[in-house]
Amino acid sequence: MKFSKVSQLGLVSTLGLLVATLLSGCMIVTIDYVYVACSSGSGAGSAGQIQVFAADAESGALRMVDTTVPSGGTQPVALATTADYENLYAANAGNNSLVHFAIAGDGSLTQKDSVTLPFTPTSVAVNLAGTYLYVVGGNNPGELAVYSLSSGTIGSLSATETLTVPGFTTDLIAATGVTVLNNGTGVFVAAYDQSAYNPGGSVTSSANPGWVFGYAVGSNGALTPTNGSPYQAGVKPSALTADPTNRFLYATDFASNQLIGYTIESGNTLEFMVAGPFKTGNEPSSLAIDPRGIYIYVANSLSSTLSAYSISAPTGTPSTVIAATGSANNQTDSQPVSLIIDPSLGRYVYTANYLGNSISGFRLNPNTGALTTTLATPYPTGANPTALVAIPHGNHAVQEVTP
Repeated sequence: MKFSKVSQLGLVSTLGLLVATLLSGCMIVTIDYVYVACSSGSGAGSAGQIQVFAADAESGALRMVDTTVPSGGTQPVALATTADYENLYAANAGNNSLVHFAIAGDGSLTQKDSVTLPFTPTSVAVNLAGTYLYVVGGNNPGELAVYSLSSGTIGSLSATETLTVPGFTTDLIAATGVTVLNNGTGVFVAAYDQSAYNPGGSVTSSANPGWVFGYAVGSNGALTPTNGSPYQAGVKPSALTADPTNRFLYATDFASNQLIGYTIESGNTLEFMVAGPFKTGNEPSSLAIDPRGIYIYVANSLSSTLSAYSISAPTGTPSTVIAATGSANNQTDSQPVSLIIDPSLGRYVYTANYLGNSISGFRLNPNTGALTTTLATPYPTGANPTALVAIPHGNHAVQEVTP
């Protein structure tokens, strides 16, 4: 009998989890719930969905634990949670919607409210206080929209910022990522100038293609561009994140296969890190920093690999971490496009693999930053997963399993 790839992955995952259960004294300890946004089918009009997985403390293996929930639209592209892990937000590019879900103690989701966005979204972030939600997207022009939050409920549109490059105000800017500093004082947006970046076509602008836009956040949520914004960011920045101490900012350059590092100076202005940019795999599309701010990981979509780096505490400079195999890269399933680190222990790394229709899992060595694969990885998902988020599972529930 011949099995499809999804069937084979499911069989391997099931057998692996059974072995893990037997070896761990007939006990599965859930440390995190992992949410993945994907599609119910491969067609552009297929309904979006959110699947819920539980992460096992001993092995890092994932198992599906709840009924799949509609994402509220088609083509979900981004997920975010509040810092208290009680609310989840899904951005759907197919119908320009932003949908709010309440998260129950068992990880299940209940849709609460939604808004229609003024543009097609690409990325979403929530500030640490849970008072503002930031969405970026569009390309004619690119925009940043800010929504107020009240106990998780999406409120009114409180601010919008049009992304334009000084001197090139008619160029088409495409926003690709957004991140908020933990202290709530700054917001950064990754974007590229489509008029300057046009592979296979004629370049109509002499502007630098890649940019990071910086904004200071006022006490009432108002945004003010930081001095020197926007800042150059290679050719085609695809994602960005800040370290937990609010001292360093990193952006992946999809077109140049590089990780760009910045130091965050007074007033949340940016300066390039010395010795940067830093080499990645091919077409880096996502990145994440572990909760301690010691290691940074980059998902390379074309290479189907993860790059690992240690972060210098004084300077923020990333240095390549070599895996136990002797390689600088860690193999994932096909085309990883989203990357998270588990928030409970900071010991497991997961990627959403767009063409693999799966999640790849890795165990993070807290002493070296090196990665090893988790049990039974990869874990099957719906079609074309695009985004991941995770929440810690309280005091870790223990489920007794009869062998």
